[in-house]
Amino acid sequence: MGKAKVKRASTAIDMTAMCDVSFLLLTFFVLTATARQPEVMPVDTPASTTLDKLPDDNLSVITVGNKGKVFFGVKNPEVRKITLKNMSAKYGVAFSEQDYEKFKALDEFGVPIKNLRALLSLENDKRTEDIQPGIPVDSTEANTNELYQWVQQARLATVEFNRDQETKVKNWVDPGPMKVAIKADAEEKYSIMNLIIETLRNQKQNKFSFVTGLRQEN
Repeated sequence: MGKAKVKRASTAIDMTAMCDVSFLLLTFFVLTATARQPEVMPVDTPASTTLDKLPDDNLSVITVGNKGKVFFGVKNPEVRKITLKNMSAKYGVAFSEQDYEKFKALDEFGVPIKNLRALLSLENDKRTEDIQPGIPVDSTEANTNELYQWVQQARLATVEFNRDQETKVKNWVDPGPMKVAIKADAEEKYSIMNLIIETLRNQKQNKFSFVTGLRQEN
């Protein structure tokens, strides 16, 4: 006797719930993502074969380009704010709370500290490289070498921030001293590079990195 054939019903999967979850995740990432700000002073870095990456935090970057202009930036916004407070006290230049908040959003800058308030008063798209003459740097440890003071105060601000985090955040892991990277144009002159390296050595910052581009294979 033959077997009775059972009619197979077509299966259908309701994707409504999956679509809802997908759109919720998409909305979350769009609202929480931070857009990368364009570089104020882009430079053509030298090429190398190294694949080592710089950390996303606990780092400051010295950018050199356009005939020796020096820019400086700190990755951690909270460390930026502490650094500016330290520099304010050192140079006697007052900043408002609004100035500090604007400085927290500033990835890098290249003006003497006396001109920093004027820079912060501008809209983001007005803070172009053309109006920024660069941070003063020389071979001394005096206040005339403002790059020296910025790096030093950023290092102190990093220590203060890490110490404060230890008291606030459970299981906080101290990342250690602030790291320094130099991002310079491949055609930059030796004289300005020597001043920057000497500035770091004068404060015992003997370990630093050079930012390079990845060399294309032949």
